[in-house]
Amino acid sequence: MNLSKKWLNDYVSIAVGDKEFSDAMTMSGSKVEGYKKEGSELRNIVVGQVLSLDKHPDSDHLWVCAVDAGSASPVQIVTGAQNVRQHDFVPVALDCSVVAGGKEIRTGKIRGVESEGMFCSLAELGLNKHDFPYAVDDGIFILGDDCVRKPGTDIQSSIGLNDTVVEFEITSNRPDCLSVLGLAREAAATFHLPLRAPAPKAHKRAGEAGDMLKVSILNSDKCYRYVGAVVKNVQIAPSPLWIRERLRASGVRPINNIVDITNFVMLEFGQPMHAFDIRYLTGSEVVVRCAREGESITTLDGIRRELSEDMLVIADTEKPVAIAGVMGGEYSGIMDDTQTIVFESACFNGASVRQTAKKLGMRTESSSRFEKELDPAGCPVSMARALELVELLRAGEVVNGVVDCSVYDGEPVTLPFDWQWVNEFIGIDIPEEEQKQILEKLEFKVKDGVVTVPSFRNDVRHLADISEEIARFYGYERIPGRPLTGFAQGKLTDTQKLERDLAGALLGCGFSEIHTYSFISPKAYDKILLPQNSAMRDSVVISNPLGEDTSIMRTTPLPSMLDVLERNYSRRNDSAKLFELATVYIPNGADSLPEELTKISLGMYGPGCDFFALKGAVEELLSKAGVEKAETQPVTDNPSFHPGRCAKLIADNTEFAVFGEIHPLVAENCGLDTRVYCACIDFNAIAKLRNSRKVYKYLPKFPPTDRDIAFVCDKSITVLTLEKAIYEAAGSILESLALFDVYEGSQIPEGKKSVAFSLRMRSLDRTLKDEEADEVMARVVSSLGRLGASLRS
Repeated sequence: MNLSKKWLNDYVSIAVGDKEFSDAMTMSGSKVEGYKKEGSELRNIVVGQVLSLDKHPDSDHLWVCAVDAGSASPVQIVTGAQNVRQHDFVPVALDCSVVAGGKEIRTGKIRGVESEGMFCSLAELGLNKHDFPYAVDDGIFILGDDCVRKPGTDIQSSIGLNDTVVEFEITSNRPDCLSVLGLAREAAATFHLPLRAPAPKAHKRAGEAGDMLKVSILNSDKCYRYVGAVVKNVQIAPSPLWIRERLRASGVRPINNIVDITNFVMLEFGQPMHAFDIRYLTGSEVVVRCAREGESITTLDGIRRELSEDMLVIADTEKPVAIAGVMGGEYSGIMDDTQTIVFESACFNGASVRQTAKKLGMRTESSSRFEKELDPAGCPVSMARALELVELLRAGEVVNGVVDCSVYDGEPVTLPFDWQWVNEFIGIDIPEEEQKQILEKLEFKVKDGVVTVPSFRNDVRHLADISEEIARFYGYERIPGRPLTGFAQGKLTDTQKLERDLAGALLGCGFSEIHTYSFISPKAYDKILLPQNSAMRDSVVISNPLGEDTSIMRTTPLPSMLDVLERNYSRRNDSAKLFELATVYIPNGADSLPEELTKISLGMYGPGCDFFALKGAVEELLSKAGVEKAETQPVTDNPSFHPGRCAKLIADNTEFAVFGEIHPLVAENCGLDTRVYCACIDFNAIAKLRNSRKVYKYLPKFPPTDRDIAFVCDKSITVLTLEKAIYEAAGSILESLALFDVYEGSQIPEGKKSVAFSLRMRSLDRTLKDEEADEVMARVVSSLGRLGASLRS
């Protein structure tokens, strides 16, 4: 909403600077986006009177003019304009002046004759013919009687190009502030000044509007009120300068007196209006109804628009003549030969207007206001103002009375005036009388403990809304800070904490977090070689997918991770280490919502990336979560992973993770010509297995005893199996176990391998004796012997 400060000062006298005004209005709840002075780029342009014109000695079309520009002596201007005459008052750009567009004017010679400036056209002042209809398009602007015609007067002051325009951001719940009067009301309350609101009065006139116009509302759920008035013997002419100035400052182009009156009232009161030529109202009747099947209308912009049966129209007895709340029809406008007009001031359902404008691809000043739900009580007041302006501008003869068709009950909203509750709710201490004064400045009525809400404030429906009005005019900056009471303190849930902890651990391992879409293509399962009878192919199907590539909800995050890795690889990214907390969706029957599970997906390729690097990241993840005693077992039957480089994690007899190198065929299907390593971990299982209890262990007082041992065993026996046997045999005295060598070669029999471990043993209450360590080692040798392993000689 662009607000003219000149217009604002018609209703409330603001004596502060533009910045102070903007800051104060913003703090009281009417946010100012910025402000701009009209004509601010113009410099050193004044009113001049042409004293004489002489032919240029060296040109047939140039004139040498002596001009009174308010200085001690006339200035000389050379011009080629043919519409300038002696005694005319014109804008003169003097030496070192700047015209619209930033062009600088300096004294110079034109065909040997010095010119101390130039005369200006409307365009060079940043204006057009709509601003001054009597000006010529292709000539110098000759100032009319509506301008200050005193030589030397600054041109901005002379032609009224000296307004300040303040741009407000109006929220959708305050349609009353989409008007000069609404913002004037806010300004008066902000600066504690009296408001001089216009109060148009009806006069006794000839005739009766009801005899010339009939109005009926057929769809009262979409039109609450329709007020019509008649003006005859219309005189179409340009509006006076003061109206044109205010419209221009508000961003509205002046047209003629009748159209300008409707726009002026819309900006002043926030109530859109329309004027119809009664010649094009068949039967002189207005019918507010929904469009009929197959109806269409050509709107004022010359476009033919097809209407649907849910669109509200203004019609006569035969056809639609306007789209209600959006735009008039082609023949509903005001012509040069218009004699009798019908003024419309109506109130339509906001949702209906918005839906209609959206379907037709139209958004107008009118629709943007109606869609926010206007006040039906404002219709007759706006009509009275429009008729008052008709008489003031002598634009026609107003026929007595109006036709008011309404389903609006006019019952005001009332709320209890509980000033003590307001103080407690906000956390302030404002006396009852001060609260009452704040509300009354905003035209609320407070009497006998009841607040009557003005009809134009449809955003005030609860006591909390009253509190907001008190708070913003008391001053938000004056409200003391205090902790929230009566509300639970916000904090992370245990699940959210775990998510952050695990994400932090993976970031520390050098992984980068990604986010992918949960919907994938059914072909993604083929890429990862998922068997046709696999339960994981049973996916939730999207009813209205964007396309086949996004038609189902994933049951595994592996395809999404491989897609991102492929994208990095195809962009020649040498390496990538990625992770995602991905959601998968498991169908739960046709009549139930799917089960949503969170999976931790890891993926990597490039230098430094191998099976053991991935295993280390997974183990770090488990350590961070406090998951203990997870057993690692080899996996050979997962079709998506390499059969000899894949493992799974098991705890409490439940498999909760799989990790390893992606199968070469899967990598090829995904466009990855390199070794790729991925992991899929059940986050929900980790959440159940986690042990968040931290137990302090003091530093040992006694020294450890270290022993190394090497075994020869079958290749098929895994190191994990050997480690498990050693721990069971050694018991609690074994503090740590480390693998330091695996050897296969000529010194070892065929089908065998040598595995070497370093054991660290320690007692917490004494120094171990060699005999005790020897006994432990003997148990270990015996336990491994049962697995077919023997000491390496």
